[in-house]
Amino acid sequence: MTPEEPELKNGLEPKPATEQKQDPELETMAVPESKPAPEPEPATIHVRSADPEAEEPNETEIQSNESEKLESNEQNASRPAELQQNRTFTMRELLTELKTEEGDDAASTPLSQQSTQQQQQQQNNAAMQLIDSVTSTDEEGRSRQRVLTFAARRYASALERNPDDYDALYNWALVLQESADNVSLDSTSPSKDDLLEEACKKYDEATRLCPTLNDAFYNWAIAISDRAKMRGRTKEAEELWKQATKNYEKAVHLNWNSPQALNNWGLALQELSAIVPAREKQTIVRTAISKFRAAIQLQFDFHRAIYNLGTVLYGLAEDTLRTGGTPNSKDVSPNELYSQSAIYIAAAHALKPNYSVYSSALRLVRSMLPLPYLKVGYLTAPQAGKPIAPHNDWKRSEFVLNHEGLQQVKSNLFCNCGCQNKLNESQLSYLSEHHK
Repeated sequence: MTPEEPELKNGLEPKPATEQKQDPELETMAVPESKPAPEPEPATIHVRSADPEAEEPNETEIQSNESEKLESNEQNASRPAELQQNRTFTMRELLTELKTEEGDDAASTPLSQQSTQQQQQQQNNAAMQLIDSVTSTDEEGRSRQRVLTFAARRYASALERNPDDYDALYNWALVLQESADNVSLDSTSPSKDDLLEEACKKYDEATRLCPTLNDAFYNWAIAISDRAKMRGRTKEAEELWKQATKNYEKAVHLNWNSPQALNNWGLALQELSAIVPAREKQTIVRTAISKFRAAIQLQFDFHRAIYNLGTVLYGLAEDTLRTGGTPNSKDVSPNELYSQSAIYIAAAHALKPNYSVYSSALRLVRSMLPLPYLKVGYLTAPQAGKPIAPHNDWKRSEFVLNHEGLQQVKSNLFCNCGCQNKLNESQLSYLSEHHK
């Protein structure tokens, strides 16, 4: 089930805190021209600008910085030249303060990222502990789990380097989901549900980082469905089935040409219909029918969708019959629903005759199959009461074929010519042998 491991992507490193540009001549211009102090050397005063072409200072910034320290400038006007040189250092401090005030948010980013990385590390450790504790009863299962554990460590390392690597998150979720298959339902350390829940968290994070990752939505829905099955027909299971249907819907929205997603969507709706109140059931069942039909339209020989459509139609027939028929004249009658159900189950069996489930279901609904009338034209038959040939008197009659051959459809089959002659079994057998 695990797809080929994609190349791990290198995420963009967090952008450094944006620094305010300092003009090369800003500090020298801050010193009043009337002061006797000599101008400092440019090499010792100038701060290297990020933009080498910037020659003119930013007048607005200069005015702003000087206005904040106006009183300090007046006091420094009478100081010796030696102290005046420290004026540049004061301006540098002012610029540093300004940059710090404006970059508080940016400066906090690395701390936030560090906290996020710590949380990511804790989640990774918890997931690895679950995978390390998985044991299997047979050698094949143990060998398979060793491969999964090795893969999980690689994805954990990738996420330590780049927490936004959604490919690593997606593949790690697959590993957790595969590991859950190696755990029996009665296991407690770890439980199957714990592994699936952790896989769902990884899928959630991967789809948050990449909302167009349709495979993640699809496999996430499968993991949720497996969790719902463990809970029977409870309120918690109902919520999980609803979540599964939403994820299947997203997967189909991102990739409409997916009969598997449509089929699974229909199955989730079918399971949900067994839990919800009766007033909601019919709508959900009919929606499930539409999903199975859509899957078959995309892949005409998709035997699973064909069989599932047969089962949901059978259940709808049972419910309709139990509730007293069809209140709406446009609705299909229970007998017609049974007949449609039998057709789809028979079609699934025809595609996969070796499937025991299909064979058992066909035995149950075989009697509900409609007789496929195939018109073969007019044949001649002897009069009733004279089954033994040769015959001198023949009547022109119309016959049909059902699913077993040319034989009697009802207990009494009358000639189509208007007479009341009844054809018995021996006459029909004779016709089936001589009119092949």
